[in-house]
Amino acid sequence: MKFFCSLALLLLSIAAHSQENPYLFSDDIKKKIEDPAQSQSWRSQMGATYYSISGQYKPALESWDQTFGRVKKLNTADSLKFTKLIPVNAKEYILKKAVNEKIIIINEAHHNASHRAFASSLLQGLYDRGYRYLGIETLEGDSLNTVKFATLTSGYYSKEPEFGNFIYNALKIGFRLFPYEAEGNNKEREIGEAKNIFDFMQQNKEGKYLIYCGYQHAYEGIHKSWEKTMAGRLSDMTGINPLTIDQTQFSEKSLLKYNEPLLRLVNNTIPVVLKDENQIIYNGEDKELYTDIKIIHPVTKYIKGRPGWMLKENRRFYKIPAAQLSTYPVMVFAYRKGESEQKGIPADIIELNTSKDSRFLILDKGNYDIVIKDKEYKIINRFEKRMK
Repeated sequence: MKFFCSLALLLLSIAAHSQENPYLFSDDIKKKIEDPAQSQSWRSQMGATYYSISGQYKPALESWDQTFGRVKKLNTADSLKFTKLIPVNAKEYILKKAVNEKIIIINEAHHNASHRAFASSLLQGLYDRGYRYLGIETLEGDSLNTVKFATLTSGYYSKEPEFGNFIYNALKIGFRLFPYEAEGNNKEREIGEAKNIFDFMQQNKEGKYLIYCGYQHAYEGIHKSWEKTMAGRLSDMTGINPLTIDQTQFSEKSLLKYNEPLLRLVNNTIPVVLKDENQIIYNGEDKELYTDIKIIHPVTKYIKGRPGWMLKENRRFYKIPAAQLSTYPVMVFAYRKGESEQKGIPADIIELNTSKDSRFLILDKGNYDIVIKDKEYKIINRFEKRMK
């Protein structure tokens, strides 16, 4: 995997828009990225980010793949080798491994909300095994440890609903969250991130550490531009070999033809890791830049128009009553009770363009404020809902 455009350019673009309303209608996202002065790569990445933050999972994948979608083929020898690999429940395997680890580093693709949902599913099990600290790359401070939920000022990617849910769950379970982002690019940034994590560890030693990052920051080995990544440098500083987990390579793309051939062969329905006949975990073909584990995520099944991976644990459907909708298009936001007034992150968002669109939110147990906004982003309705 490569950094597809200048990181500095992307971060500048993000900063320029970070103070605006982050939740946009599809038509407004299209207008926002129709800038002929920008490259197709920039438009794909920014579009994927905007769609993701606005709760639109599939359009985020589609925007990314407009530039980065590639059809990959598998030769006969590799196909035979891969068919001998045995799929194992990824969550169960990671939690078993976590008992004897001190640091776990797991990554995400910033436009793929399903990665946050999987990371969230690990939290209680990790806490039960002694993990107490959660470092998150996008955080801009640690004030959320006091307010107990993420807000629009907590970070950029954390504005996305599944990221907000991830943070909310971690705080509810008892994790202490901390930021570790560093200024600079390439090597300088990797060193800075690792140093920030190391400094936090020196001051907080009563527990284990979960580090959540983007893309190649979780990789070990030699990087062409960075020499060593954050993970490698943190290992050098601490003398601890972290358990590194990649979610990005074997995640679904917008079209089946863009999926990694291995993903097509496994045809799994839950996130898995692969073992060979000697019980060795398959961690990819690249031995220069690698992670200890590669998760093979399943292709999403949609239920009532929503991604099936959202339906986990206590979360279930809530259908917005037609009587609550007086006009179209609208965006419907579900906020945990009291959080919208404090600029909290919605637990779920849906965009409805006609009366025929699927009106299903997916929510955990609790009390919610349902907020409906029109095309001008004005609140036109608001009501309460209790999920039992």
